[in-house]
Amino acid sequence: MPDPTLCTEEDITHLIHAFYARVREDKALGFIFDAHIDDWNRHLARMVDFWSSILRGTDRFSGTPMPRHVALPDLNAELFQRWLKLFHQTAAEQSNQAMAEQACIMADRIARSLWMGYQINHHPGVMPVGLSHG
Repeated sequence: MPDPTLCTEEDITHLIHAFYARVREDKALGFIFDAHIDDWNRHLARMVDFWSSILRGTDRFSGTPMPRHVALPDLNAELFQRWLKLFHQTAAEQSNQAMAEQACIMADRIARSLWMGYQINHHPGVMPVGLSHG
């Protein structure tokens, strides 16, 4: 449940910027994101709005992430797992651990949802380890 007292906008901004800096440096994920994101400043602002809506209930984000992710070619379970691992690593480094814990719960749900949507649209498969519970 979103909670405006869980964290500040600065907490969210720090988490998201640190996470995407890690994603961009990642050998498996970086080139995928760079190939599909033309304006990183705009993307980061949008992701801060997304996570602010999820964690604080600000309702600043509007949109449907599923179609953009489903349209990406050649994603696999390992890439979803890698994304989630990087998110969890970044969250563990945050000073606000209450926010980090809730963000990880939501990231797990988001990853499961995107993976299921991707599988339905591309190929049937088994849920990857780390995405199957919850």
